[in-house]
Amino acid sequence: MIKYLMTTLLLACLAFATAAQEKVTISGYVKDKATGEGLIGSSVSVQELPGTGVITNEYGFYSLTLPKGNYTLNYNYLGYVTIAKQVQLTASQKLDMQLEQNSTVLKEVVVSTRKEDNNVRSMEMSTLKMQVAEIKTMPALLGEVDLVKAIQLMPGVQNAGEGTSGFYVRGGGSDQNLILLDEAPVYNASHLMGFFSVFNADAIKDVQLYKGGIPAQHGGRLSSLLDIRMKEGNNQKMEVSGGIGTIASRLTVEAPIVKDKSSFIVSGRRTYADMFFGLSSDEDIKGNDLYFYDLNAKVNYTLNDKNRLFMSGYFGRDVAATKDFMMNWGNATGTVRWNHLFNDRLFSNTTFIFSNFDYALGSREEESEFTWKSQIRDYGVKNDYTYFLNPKNQLRFGLHATYHHFMPAEIKAGRNSYVNDLKLSSTNALETALYLSNEHQITDKLTIDYGLRFSTFANIGPGKVYRYDDAFETPVDTVNYSRFEKIKSYYGLEPRIAAKYDLNDASSVKASYNRTLQYLHQLSNSTSAMPFDIWIPSGTYVKPQIADQVAVGYFRNFHDNMFEGSVEVYYKWMGNQIDYKDYAEILLNERLETELLRGTGEAYGAEFYLRKQKGLLTGWVSYTLSKTERTVPGINDGRSYAPRHDRRHSGNLVLSYEFSPSINIGANWTYSTGGAITMPVGRYEYNGKTYPVYSERNGYRLPAYHRLDLSATYEKPRNEFKKYGSSWTLSIYNAYARKNAFSIYFRESEDDRTKTEAVKTYLFGLLPSLTYNFKF
Repeated sequence: MIKYLMTTLLLACLAFATAAQEKVTISGYVKDKATGEGLIGSSVSVQELPGTGVITNEYGFYSLTLPKGNYTLNYNYLGYVTIAKQVQLTASQKLDMQLEQNSTVLKEVVVSTRKEDNNVRSMEMSTLKMQVAEIKTMPALLGEVDLVKAIQLMPGVQNAGEGTSGFYVRGGGSDQNLILLDEAPVYNASHLMGFFSVFNADAIKDVQLYKGGIPAQHGGRLSSLLDIRMKEGNNQKMEVSGGIGTIASRLTVEAPIVKDKSSFIVSGRRTYADMFFGLSSDEDIKGNDLYFYDLNAKVNYTLNDKNRLFMSGYFGRDVAATKDFMMNWGNATGTVRWNHLFNDRLFSNTTFIFSNFDYALGSREEESEFTWKSQIRDYGVKNDYTYFLNPKNQLRFGLHATYHHFMPAEIKAGRNSYVNDLKLSSTNALETALYLSNEHQITDKLTIDYGLRFSTFANIGPGKVYRYDDAFETPVDTVNYSRFEKIKSYYGLEPRIAAKYDLNDASSVKASYNRTLQYLHQLSNSTSAMPFDIWIPSGTYVKPQIADQVAVGYFRNFHDNMFEGSVEVYYKWMGNQIDYKDYAEILLNERLETELLRGTGEAYGAEFYLRKQKGLLTGWVSYTLSKTERTVPGINDGRSYAPRHDRRHSGNLVLSYEFSPSINIGANWTYSTGGAITMPVGRYEYNGKTYPVYSERNGYRLPAYHRLDLSATYEKPRNEFKKYGSSWTLSIYNAYARKNAFSIYFRESEDDRTKTEAVKTYLFGLLPSLTYNFKF
């Protein structure tokens, strides 16, 4: 059946291709002249054939098949000098192009290095693309530039709470976001209990978030894809850059290994609060540790015109420890990629992937000494192909496979400790996917991208499964499975389709539908980005999550592309959604399935976005009106309720103003409705003890959240003879000292013990920081 469907789709794609007589192909790479890095999403158009062109892929590669003849090819990338190249096509040929940054307009278009009308012309909808240069102009918490916090300022994206780097997209949970760093999944993207993300902006090249219309080559999560690409390293000359901030310092080195052929980049970051503990007169503080570090590294090598290798890795860790207690957690990812050109129209990329997230905590006191560890680890391979059939059809197809290993918890006690050893059962899973899609320009105005993804998932041994009584509470039997023995398997089809219709030169209408399946589930007792979450696979009692999303949008540019605007509406239905029973026990529970309930969810809303991308004043304003609900039998007597991340209103204003070539100021203001919480509404006494009576699930709201951040950057002017550049950035986080609720807890009133009072805690008042950046 699956073979038949895939074959039918392939034949449908090929049927749209027109017969090609006396046609030849021109192909190559579009690169940054200064660094040699490929330019993702650069436009290559044919002047003599309006509407004919192509966009470079993730590695800067393009391919155009045209009738023989003489043409003018326009190579365009916003912020770079456009090149018009005269070509005589009598036979297929390879033509690489290097674009040079346009220094006279670079600063005023730093908001976006895309083609000016990309939002109208491209197939992409429900997609956010941000450049690191833009993110670095924004005010930052304690001076640490954070791309995840920048994404939280976009329509359709909600933050997880004050100071945290978790995020929610269009009503989905935080675990429903797939985060890829050079194609490797990152399972916990938070540093310092969620106040910062793990992504060092100095090492990042490209950031793209898909809120809907997710391409068929990606899957495994319901809500979104955050695709992050690391820099490849300058293959023209050596560069050193870095910064010294309030809590952390950074250093990046990139240089050619063989000029024009091979390069590397190494980027590191570390906080140093622990270095000041030793200066304290308090002996209890002197021995404490509190820091995090990141290390990004990447090497690439061009073997020949048809083959190129990339190797990249990320290593990061948080450490928090006192003389009595320790805690650490971190990620490690690694990818090896091989780009291969079979011919001038067929491009392939083969990727080998490793990802690991683990955490440990424990006591150092002799009588209670223990170490508690947990881990999730992936080994994967992806084989992706892009076939440039002709200027109107671009095929993508491939096969992915990932082996997952889950170790939920293992406790090892010290020799003289009263704590007992404990190890919860580990489990494994194999996830595979096969996909095919085609982007087809049917007419000059209508383009359709259609595709199909077929995914499978098998929960495999060694492992054990409990059999329960009718009440699903008490185990009556245990079934043990040997190594690689199938415990439970699932599969599903995930169709994807998107369409764009150009109304005129300045506006278009887009629509998309996609079905997504998610086989991994995150269990947590906290909405903050704590490191103690547990990931579990779909299995005997936990089915895969499923979502169907439709979206329609209107996109319009104004005043010669100075302003771009959009309005999108969406509806998302979600099945097999997991929530917890009242008073559920998640921690160190061998039988988690007995604490879980399953139901459905829906989310819908409208997103408004207006952006100014030219001139001295740039930035955007966004507003999201949305609603998210869950319906889970066993919760609220089966009535619908709002999950904690539901926020009806959300608005953001982001501005950047260039006073002079040396001085830039920025401001961010954000507002959102308070998150949903469950509160005690009464209490009762039994046997001399007082017990609370709670409201329905998430029946109340936290206070509204709003905050203003400011920044000012002074960049020391330098002329062409000075190789050293530097800048100072002053940031003020929460400029009017708003006391936003981090959490609310309840206690007996100190004045009247017959009453219960709510106590709000908050993290930050007005918080200034100063950062010095350099580059040479």
